[in-house]
Amino acid sequence: MHAVVVFESLWGNTEQLAREIAAGIGGEQTEVVGAASAPSALDSDVDLLVVGGPTHAFSMSTGSTRESAKQQGAEHLPERGIREWIETLTPPGRAVPVATFDTRVVSPRLPGSAAKKAMKRLVALGFRPIAKPETFGVHGYTGPVADGELERARHWGAELAGVMSHR
Repeated sequence: MHAVVVFESLWGNTEQLAREIAAGIGGEQTEVVGAASAPSALDSDVDLLVVGGPTHAFSMSTGSTRESAKQQGAEHLPERGIREWIETLTPPGRAVPVATFDTRVVSPRLPGSAAKKAMKRLVALGFRPIAKPETFGVHGYTGPVADGELERARHWGAELAGVMSHR
């Protein structure tokens, strides 16, 4: 199975989770790529797309929310996030299975979900959801990833692989 995990990460937490999800999916053809360098068209042999990013202002990040993160000390701002990447993404020639995830602070529990917004846009492009959007918790704005979430991410990746193997 050829899986591609596209992520956006400002503090490194979402990238850590993306790599754990990819490890859970397994296989030799599982790629992990930042949204800033992800191609605008998926290879025709991609069997599964997983997209994840931080929840900012109740949705996917924007240039202004990334700038705000920079003012709070984020050092690795991507040139584009998942919002912009999805906007440039070529609709797939077939209903490629997709799953989305996001990161959100554990406390206070805030509304909104980058994963749900990303899923909505990806489905509109012609992708087919194979799992409900998933949220992983982080402590505070900068992290670290909440206890047990890296393991849960790896397990979720394995669940996605299991769903794909039963198709």
